[in-house]
Amino acid sequence: MALIEETFPISDSPLSTPGSSAELLGPDGPFAREVPGFVPRAAQQSMAAAVEEAIADRQMLVAEAGTGTGKTFAYLVPALMSGKRVIVSTGTKTLQDQLFHRDLPRVRSVLGARLSAALLKGRANYLCLHRLDQAHKDGRFGSREEVSQLQAIQAWSKRTLAGDRAELAEVAEDSPLWPRVTSTAENCLGAECPMFNDCFVVKARRAAQGADLVVVNHHLLFADLAIKQEGFGEILPGAHAFILDEAHQIPELAGQFFSVTLSARQLNELATDTLAECANVSGALALLREPLDALTSAVKRLRLALDPFPAKGAFVQIERDDSVERELAALSDALGALADALDKQASRSRGLDSVRERAAEQAARLTHLVDSGARDAVHWYELTTHGFSFHATPLDIAQPLRELREQSHAAWIFTSATLTVGGRFEHFSRQLGLSDPVEVAVDSPFDFAKQALAYLPEGLPDPSSESYVERVLDAVVPVLEASKGRAFLLFTSHRALRRTAELLPSRVAFPLFVQGTVPRNQLLDAFRASGNGVLLGAASFWEGVDVAGDALSVVVIDKLPFAAPDDPVLVARLDALRESGGNPFFDWQVPNAVIALKQGAGRLIRDIHDRGVLVLCDPRLTTRGYGKLFLASLPRMARTRGIGDVEAFFAE
Repeated sequence: MALIEETFPISDSPLSTPGSSAELLGPDGPFAREVPGFVPRAAQQSMAAAVEEAIADRQMLVAEAGTGTGKTFAYLVPALMSGKRVIVSTGTKTLQDQLFHRDLPRVRSVLGARLSAALLKGRANYLCLHRLDQAHKDGRFGSREEVSQLQAIQAWSKRTLAGDRAELAEVAEDSPLWPRVTSTAENCLGAECPMFNDCFVVKARRAAQGADLVVVNHHLLFADLAIKQEGFGEILPGAHAFILDEAHQIPELAGQFFSVTLSARQLNELATDTLAECANVSGALALLREPLDALTSAVKRLRLALDPFPAKGAFVQIERDDSVERELAALSDALGALADALDKQASRSRGLDSVRERAAEQAARLTHLVDSGARDAVHWYELTTHGFSFHATPLDIAQPLRELREQSHAAWIFTSATLTVGGRFEHFSRQLGLSDPVEVAVDSPFDFAKQALAYLPEGLPDPSSESYVERVLDAVVPVLEASKGRAFLLFTSHRALRRTAELLPSRVAFPLFVQGTVPRNQLLDAFRASGNGVLLGAASFWEGVDVAGDALSVVVIDKLPFAAPDDPVLVARLDALRESGGNPFFDWQVPNAVIALKQGAGRLIRDIHDRGVLVLCDPRLTTRGYGKLFLASLPRMARTRGIGDVEAFFAE
C-alpha cells in the first residue's frame, strides 16, 4: 500500500548519529556496520560532501555520478543530516516509489532520523471520489471489462488510505476508465466538491506541506513551479533545498511545462464533463445540448481536416490550408458559444461554473495558439490516431528557470549519471541558465577496463544507406552467438526496430522480446527470466532500465542518437542558434546526442560482477571528427574492431 506520509520518531535530537555525511558513508561509519553488502566508495563520499556543502550554503550544484556510485545515499544522507526541509525529485514514478519505500527507510533507520517524509504524485495518480460517483451514475461503459474494473475500483476505494492508483495492479495503468475516475486541474471542483474532506489529493498535499522531506517527480515539480510562478498557488512546501535526480531530463520536461497546450482530448473532456453536470441541474441539458453537439462536431471535423498532414510539424504548415483555417474558426466559434451558454447557467451549480471557467480558458488558449507569429515561442501541432494537440513552447527555458530558482532562495542540486559532454558541464548548465555552478564529477567505481569491451564493427555503410539495418544485423549476429543471446538491441527509430524484429528470428534461435508487444515491465521480467533473450527497444529502453547479472551481457546501439530533424521545436531552436551566430550542430545536436548515447551505454554494466560488450555500430564514430567526442564521453574501456576479440571476451 502506498504511504501518503510517514513519521519516524527515533530520538529527541534530529539525528542520533554525529559526523559528516562523508564520514557516515565511510569505512568506519554506521552504513558499513549495519547495511548488508554495503561497500564504502570514495566517489560516494565525495558527492555526499559536495551535497552537504551545497545544502548548507544554498549553492547551485551539478553533480555527475557514474553508474554504481550510490548517488541516492550520497544525497539522502546529507539531506536528512541537514535538518532542513528538502524536496527530492526523480525522473519517473517508478524511481519515486523506490526512493520512498526502499532507499529512504533504509537511510533513515541507519541514521536514526527524527523526521516526517511524504510521497506526493500528480493528481492523475489519485482516485477522485466525486468522479468515481459520477462514473457510477453515468453507467456508460465501453466494455464489460470496464464494468468489472469499476467494481474493483469501488471496492478498493473503501479500503485504501492513500488512493494511489499504483496500489490497484488489477486495473491496467492504461485503462480508459482511469481518466474518468481521476481528476485534472481543470475539472477539479476544489473546496466546493461534496467529497472535499475525503479527497486523496488534498490529504497528500497536506501531508507534503507539513513534511520535512518530500519525494516528488519532475512532472509534478515543474507543474507546481509553473503554477506558483503564475500566482495561483503552491502544492509543494517552500524548501531549503531541491535535489533533482535524473537531472538530464530537466531541459526537455521544463520546456513542456512552460508550454501552452490545447488538445482534442481536453475539448472532448470539457463536453463530457459538462454533460455530466447537466444531469444534476434540471433543464440545463435542453439549453446546452446544441452548443455541446456543435463543439464535439467541430473537434471531429478539424481532426479530419488535419488528416493530409504529417503527424507533427510547425503550426504554420496547417494554418495556410483553407480547410484547416475554416475548421479552426468553427472550433473557436463553438467554444465561444458554449462559454456564453454556460455563463447563463453557471450560477445554478458549482460544477457548471467550473466547466464555464474551463470553456473560457480553452477559448483563450486556442486564440493564443493559432497566433503563430510570436518569435519567443514555437507554435506546433501533433496528431494521434483520433486526436490532435496544439502547443506553444518557449524557445528559451533558461530565463524562466533562472527566475524560479531566484524566487525560491534555496539550494538546487542537479545530479545524474549523464550530465557532462567530453567531461564538461557547459551544455547542461547553459540550457538551465546556471551561472558558475559548483561542479562535481565522480567516476563509476566499476572497473570498465576489465568488465567491458567496446566493439566497433568494421565495414558498415553510412547510416542513411537503405541496407543499413541488414548490414548491422550481419555484424551483430556473430556477437549474439558468442554471448548466447543475453542482449539489448537499442534503436534510434521504431522503423529500424520493426525491420529487425522481422529479420532476426530467422538468424538466431534465442527468445525475442520486442518493445510494444506487451507492457514494459512484463517485457523486462520475461527477458530476465529467459536467461538468453534478445530484447529490441527504442527510446524508453535507453534509460531507467536496470538488468544486473548474467541476463544482460551485450548492448547494441544501431546509430548515434541524434534527435529527429523533423521536430518543429528542435528546428526552431537550431534556427535561433544559427541566427545568434552559434553552430546548431556542435552547440546543440552533438551534446544532446552524446548524453543520450551515455544513457544507452549505461544499461550494460550495472554491478561490480557484470561483464559485457558494448556494440557501437555507427561508422561515424571513426569517420567523423565529432566521433571522438562521443567516444571520449563514454567510460574508459578497451576497444576493438575485430569479432575475434569479442569471442575471446566471452570465452574467458
